[in-house]
Amino acid sequence: MRVRTIPLAVVCSVALALAGALLAGGVQADPRQDQPAGVQDQGGNRLTQDDIARMLPSTDMGANAARNADPHLAPVNDNPATPFDSASIPTNPLAPDAQAIGAKTCVACHALENMQASHSLHVASFRAGAANTGPQAACESCHGPGSEHAKQPTKPGSIIAFTQGSATTPEIQQTVCLGCHAGGARQHWLGSVHQERGLSCTDCHNPMARLSPEGVLAKPSINEVCATCHKDIMVKFNRRSHMPLPEGQISCVDCHNPHGTITKPLLKTDTVNETCYTCHAEKRGPFLFEHAPVRESCLNCHDPHGSNQQTLLVAPLPMLCQQCHTMTRHPNDLQVPTNLGNGPTPDERLMGRACLTCHANIHGSNNPAGARFHK
Repeated sequence: MRVRTIPLAVVCSVALALAGALLAGGVQADPRQDQPAGVQDQGGNRLTQDDIARMLPSTDMGANAARNADPHLAPVNDNPATPFDSASIPTNPLAPDAQAIGAKTCVACHALENMQASHSLHVASFRAGAANTGPQAACESCHGPGSEHAKQPTKPGSIIAFTQGSATTPEIQQTVCLGCHAGGARQHWLGSVHQERGLSCTDCHNPMARLSPEGVLAKPSINEVCATCHKDIMVKFNRRSHMPLPEGQISCVDCHNPHGTITKPLLKTDTVNETCYTCHAEKRGPFLFEHAPVRESCLNCHDPHGSNQQTLLVAPLPMLCQQCHTMTRHPNDLQVPTNLGNGPTPDERLMGRACLTCHANIHGSNNPAGARFHK
């Protein structure tokens, strides 16, 4: 007699069917019996505030205190972020005797500003952490104590203002912002070209309105913010050969840190070449035969923002090469536009890519026969 093997899947299906029959016969488990008090099923009943607070993850707003209060978690005391409920009221040098009066007093007059800023990240965060801040809540954490301003609203300097032409100097405004935003990308702000020129944070940022998707910028994009002052640079991106900034593939902050660096043009790296190598890694080398001006700086031959010459060159070929290589190795005749193909004295050395037709690897060569960058 043949013995047939029953598949394992069939056995599991039968076992599940029997278990379902037993539960349907009255031995049904209460799906809520293991849930804590106040938490109910999805039949329309709502969770309690204690349940929601327990289920939410810890945040930077008092995260250490919440974690240390939980007996099931290991105590911590190393949260690097400053909780919003620890924000202090900045000192206003123009009103040293002013006292905090609370956000409700501010809203009594500034109802429109309160409505416009309620959705902003700064105001929402300060309000969320206002449990331990005292009466200042959101407004006075940035604008300083407001008692003098409430008594004399039109007196210049009675409150820390962040508008152009206000009595509050850019130095005071920067001090308020750096109270929370010091370090990181802003570690070189003091002494930077923007700080030395008297710019304040609100010249580029607007924390009271949402005008940009990120960065609380004063304009919809970082490129538009930079174009407010650097109009001459932005015009270069309209030239024939330009970096793909107008196409949205890069932005100014891909190469520059507007908050300050150790370089004069606010580069994010130590040198111009290191910045270029971020994208053009094939030009980094090391090469067996190096081209001196290339190794010195990419700006010797290229304009990084835009040019009317091919490949962002600062001058047309071969005139660019002749700035260094004049009357050497070739006959001592200077190549000029009259030697072009449509000129009276055409010269083959200006045809095609000019010097680069033969000296193809002009950035450097690793070929044993590449001493003249032919290969």
